[in-house]
Amino acid sequence: MPAAVVLYNLFRFGFALVFAGLHCALMVGLFREWRWDRRMAGPGFVLPGRTGGGPGPAEPPKVSVIIPLRNEARRMAGLLESLDGQDYPRAEFVFIDDRSSDGTGGLLRGFAEKRTGVIIITLKENPGPNHKQYALSRGIEAASGTLLLFTDADCEVPPGWIRGMTRRMEDPRTGATIGPVFKKHGGRGFFHLYQCFDHAVRYMYLAGSTGIGAAGGGFGNNLILSREALQAIGGYGTIPPSPTEDAALISRLRSHSDYAIHSACGSDVPVMTQGESSWKDLVNQTLRWNNGGLFSPDRSTRLNFGFLMITISMGMLAIPLLPFVPSLWPLPGAVFFAMTLNTIATLALFRSSLPKKGAAYGLQLVFTPLYFTFLTLLSFFGIKTDWKGSRVSS
Repeated sequence: MPAAVVLYNLFRFGFALVFAGLHCALMVGLFREWRWDRRMAGPGFVLPGRTGGGPGPAEPPKVSVIIPLRNEARRMAGLLESLDGQDYPRAEFVFIDDRSSDGTGGLLRGFAEKRTGVIIITLKENPGPNHKQYALSRGIEAASGTLLLFTDADCEVPPGWIRGMTRRMEDPRTGATIGPVFKKHGGRGFFHLYQCFDHAVRYMYLAGSTGIGAAGGGFGNNLILSREALQAIGGYGTIPPSPTEDAALISRLRSHSDYAIHSACGSDVPVMTQGESSWKDLVNQTLRWNNGGLFSPDRSTRLNFGFLMITISMGMLAIPLLPFVPSLWPLPGAVFFAMTLNTIATLALFRSSLPKKGAAYGLQLVFTPLYFTFLTLLSFFGIKTDWKGSRVSS
């Protein structure tokens, strides 16, 4: 057999085996995180390892909830209402009003009149280069909690959110826990259903990667971090500028400390966020995440995310060639096998937070890899994104 034929067979079958094997490993990681979450989501929330207490009751740790905002007056009512319903006994709320020109400031002051422990930071200038990252740094400076919990203005959190995320930090070896984030079902049609599914699949990938010790991403609108872990990596100022500052934080914590990183899978802590109103806005959002992974300052994240996106793209780009080169079938075959695993796992774990659409989720098996390929091509063509009207560099 000619050497070229041997190499070609090694390429196409090796691709399929490696890609399918990677997704099987991710399923193992997802199962491990699910088991860990079931152990941690018990009824108690006392953290003797962090508070210095021994056996018996101890004072729960202080948690600082940090939220950056910019012109969010029309979208933040649900967040403020859900924060007002939290039952955790030692929480402070740190809001960073980043140069808002609408009624954001007035809504925050109204919230502060109803609650104790509210800090409002008003920024008149923001030097960037990542404006959200700078706002977060100011919020962390002002926070006094031993645990730092992050979310965004367009989110709504469940009643026991602070308590539930704090439970996941009981082991002092845990430096951060990433919580699930799902999109609200905004209306009829494929566009709204896809947003919900896309967000859930991304979290499935994130949790699976975390479970095999390769955490490189994060959902910054549901993330809890210990101050000790932040200090261990040199503080928030050591996080390099990134279009996905949450992923950059997780990557640095994994690579520059001995703290463990986990992903929550329980039904008590999912955060719901508002969906985008158009395909243009959705592409801008998901392209920012894609750029953050492909061009991450962390080498491991670049390699892992890049391998995933490039291999998915190779599988999809091989489809138009199949009529001429049928032997390329293992490339798209491996991708669709992986997408089937992803869909089953996502619906099994997070069905309660997703729209009840049954067989319609079968459409995602085809559209999801095609959409990921589209984003990857845009990333390599150098298409930039923006956040709150400001251009974000890779």
